[in-house]
Amino acid sequence: MTSTLSSPWTWLRRALPGMALGVALGAFAQVPAPMPGDALADIGPMTQRWLDDALQRAQAGGSALRMEVAVGSLDPRLRLAPCARVEPYLPAGSRLWGRTRLGLRCVEGQVQWNVFLPVTIKAWGPAWVLAGNVPSGKVLTAADAVQDEVDWAAESAAVLANQESWVGQVASRQLLAGQALRQSMVRPPELFRAGAQVRVVAQGAGYVITSAGQALSSGAAGQAVRVRMDNGRIISGTVSEDGAVEVAL
Repeated sequence: MTSTLSSPWTWLRRALPGMALGVALGAFAQVPAPMPGDALADIGPMTQRWLDDALQRAQAGGSALRMEVAVGSLDPRLRLAPCARVEPYLPAGSRLWGRTRLGLRCVEGQVQWNVFLPVTIKAWGPAWVLAGNVPSGKVLTAADAVQDEVDWAAESAAVLANQESWVGQVASRQLLAGQALRQSMVRPPELFRAGAQVRVVAQGAGYVITSAGQALSSGAAGQAVRVRMDNGRIISGTVSEDGAVEVAL
């Protein structure tokens, strides 16, 4: 069965990162759902209600995403003992995001059993979608993508919802038209290559020392690199936006 949670909410101006929403849903997954009577006959509807409630709570917390949940089926070969109360829970290391699973355990019955139910969570929201193919290494411009609605939970990598987070970045691999831009698809442009002379800025308490050295690898803003100084010493630092290597002393 599929439940679409769209009509009560509209998109906010800025969409929440998928990871943050996944954490939020994980918090709600600890709420027990007691089911009196013959719970086995009501596992499907009970699970659907439990998931719908978790998603509604996440929406109330400010999520701009339009959530959908599809509950799968238990293995038909299972023969479960009668149970008066079944409790859903989120297995360790799982989150309500994309293709996942929900644990179901019998907490009131002669035989205590534990099974897993496949669940698919979709999170629809605004994203930037490539208008055409992009070769590896190309610097992306605003003309390379258009806005559309995509399922943020279709992949594990976070969606780049803001244009400034990908314009000027470099395609880390061959990208195809129709793909939603995600963090794994881009990288910062290289500011220098291995062997280049770079400016080294060492900062300490109340002083700054500027010198030069040879980069031992290529570097992009925010990356950690190693530099060989004129005296042969090798130091490590972080590449700044202007291409200098900053070293904290």
